[in-house]
Amino acid sequence: MFGRLGAPEIILILVVIILLFGAKKLPDMARSLGKSARILKSEAKAMKSEGQQTAPADPPNDEQPPAQRTIQAAPGDVTSSRPVTEPTDSTKR
Repeated sequence: MFGRLGAPEIILILVVIILLFGAKKLPDMARSLGKSARILKSEAKAMKSEGQQTAPADPPNDEQPPAQRTIQAAPGDVTSSRPVTEPTDSTKR
């Protein structure tokens, strides 16, 4: 149904996007998308590394609260790094 996109079609799509969002908003949107992708990638990596760690069969009784993690910002961006609070398991009593 849809053919391959050629150069005229791609140019037309880009012109429509620029008209809809404005040339000043596009770099900000791309920057925000990049930050979101980096955060998602770091969280996925953290979850993957937590899943690979083997838990002991008998957990110790003197549990300490987990250390607070920090999501790292992009180099040069000091405003968006923030501490992350981990969810606690409230089912154990």
